[in-house]
Amino acid sequence: MKTKDGRGTTDAYCVAKYGQKWVRTRTIIDSFAPKWNEQYTWEVYDPCTVITIGVFDNCHLQGGEKAAGTRDTRIGKVRIRLSTLETDRVYTHSYPLIVLLPSGVKKMGEVQLAVRFTCSSLLNILHMYSQPLLPKMHYLHPLSVMQLDNLRHQATQIVSMRLSRAEPPLRKEVVEYMLDVDSHMWSMRKSKANFFRIMGVLSPLVAVGKWFDQICHWKNPLTTILIHVLFVILILYPELILPTIFLYLFLIGVWYFRWRPRQPPYMDTRLSHADTAHPDELDEEFDTFPTSRQPDIVRMRYDRLRSVAGRIQTVVGDLATQGERLQSLLSWRDPRATALFVTFCLVAAVVLYVTPFRVVAFLTGLYVLRHPRFRHKLPSVPLNFFRRLPARTDSML
Repeated sequence: MKTKDGRGTTDAYCVAKYGQKWVRTRTIIDSFAPKWNEQYTWEVYDPCTVITIGVFDNCHLQGGEKAAGTRDTRIGKVRIRLSTLETDRVYTHSYPLIVLLPSGVKKMGEVQLAVRFTCSSLLNILHMYSQPLLPKMHYLHPLSVMQLDNLRHQATQIVSMRLSRAEPPLRKEVVEYMLDVDSHMWSMRKSKANFFRIMGVLSPLVAVGKWFDQICHWKNPLTTILIHVLFVILILYPELILPTIFLYLFLIGVWYFRWRPRQPPYMDTRLSHADTAHPDELDEEFDTFPTSRQPDIVRMRYDRLRSVAGRIQTVVGDLATQGERLQSLLSWRDPRATALFVTFCLVAAVVLYVTPFRVVAFLTGLYVLRHPRFRHKLPSVPLNFFRRLPARTDSML
């Protein structure tokens, strides 16, 4: 981590935080494989919380005035969510210590931890899952985003001042790193990572949509026929719909039990897009606020941010357009379209009143699952009608 007397050296110590209790181990001087062998205990107030362990290099040893401007260097950090741990099981694993530097992501080493989560009553833990996360006043009188940011900043300052007077003291940079103070700052890397996280969440829905499209287009006739049979059974016995759904979810959960995670998760460079980040994006992420870079670099980054924001602006505008088209169905902005829709609603109300619901559902399902020979490649009539509805884009400057 640093050079001393012409050779490399590391003076490492650990900091662990859970709730309001912070602990710091002793510093192991001049060792690349320090062993602390220290044990700590926390009272768990909620199983759905996280314990954070950070490793730092002590740069204030034998420094005196010369070390006044130095900062303890980050070696890495590990977060462990307690709800991912099995009760009364000892987890002894080596967790990678990964740090993101302006030059790129770097593995600084590993830290071996032995973690055990115990409870006196399993019923109390299960009961905690039904309780609100925050105290009652947070829901009766919620705070605004600005108030939350200000309170978070003030809390960080108070904790930093309190721990700086401890013995041994915890420096401000250590506290800020443990509390993820800069997590709200703009980062192109984090934006990409969050976008792909959303895509990962939506990917099962997309896969189901593609599968259903294949069913509707008879890509596999045998599967489509089986779906028809299942659909007819559910139409004839609608009381089986909800039990079938919950039984299916139960079987999926039991099936995935075989591949349940055996170890707590660790820092994932691929999930964070740290291994593919461009050097300029990393330099922007480590820039101060306000910026300290040259005007040309700031101008280039500003133009890049404008291009990204332009795409987001277009997507938001498209969503607003679809919502305004829904509103215009009954707003009479297009009198002919609203008249058609109102007439359709009246006819549909009469038809649905005199027709049994099972018949309507059966005919609708057969229409959706019809053979490709009876399909057209052009958009459907309802979709054509919806796309012709007016939106407020014409009134935008």
